[in-house]
Amino acid sequence: MNLTTLIGILSGFGIVIGAIFLSSNNVADYFNLPSLFLVLGGTIAATLISYPLNEVLRVFRIFAIVLRNERLYAERDIAELVEVAKLKFQGEINRADEKLSRIKNPFLRTGTQMVLDGATNEDIMTLLQWRIGRMRAQERAEAQIFRTMATFAPAFGMLGTLLGLINMLHAMDAAHFAEIGTNMALALITTLYGILLANMLFKPIALKLERRTEQRVMVMNMMVEGVMLMQQQRSPAFIRETLQSFLAHSEDELRETSHSNGKRPATGRSPRTR
Repeated sequence: MNLTTLIGILSGFGIVIGAIFLSSNNVADYFNLPSLFLVLGGTIAATLISYPLNEVLRVFRIFAIVLRNERLYAERDIAELVEVAKLKFQGEINRADEKLSRIKNPFLRTGTQMVLDGATNEDIMTLLQWRIGRMRAQERAEAQIFRTMATFAPAFGMLGTLLGLINMLHAMDAAHFAEIGTNMALALITTLYGILLANMLFKPIALKLERRTEQRVMVMNMMVEGVMLMQQQRSPAFIRETLQSFLAHSEDELRETSHSNGKRPATGRSPRTR
């Protein structure tokens, strides 16, 4: 379980609820089922229009990924790559093949398999970079669904506001004076729900997924560097030190990027000199 994400979501909504309790004499006024139905239902409906059904249904799986404390296991990948490189460097190809079958990372397993099979540098690089590009495009599309929902939610909040104001204007006479408060609540609470869902849930999830993608791309690029070093018959010790340096350098870039003005990390280059 990713505690930071869970704590962030719970504390965010908790702060809002706490502010309601401290500032209102009637807390029940802030819980309006028609308003919530309009914002959530409208957002989901618009998202279904914008994306295929299978991609929208994947949103629930993605949300579970955000809550899960997913590890990248970069150190383990380095150790497994170095073990295979050591066996290949010593000419023990059969043992290298046996070790290859126990590599847990499928991307790394594909690269090392191509090296042991005698593929060319160009073929290895082309396939691995294509795999990275495909993964990045797929995960960016998943994050974009949440960005789209963050755009729709406030819009449907404004739609609820308009509906509430229209109903309120129709009720502005002595016979229906009691309905004015109900319609005014609908008008304001839908906007509140739309803004809250967009900025407390949908946008943070999109940012979380985008950062997760950049971290995965960083590890995959590191594996590409290691595979190419193994292809060049570099020593296992050199491969280990290079990948450790690559990992530290890339993590520093990710940390610096999180404090920058929205610049994306440069994950496509190695710190080593070619």
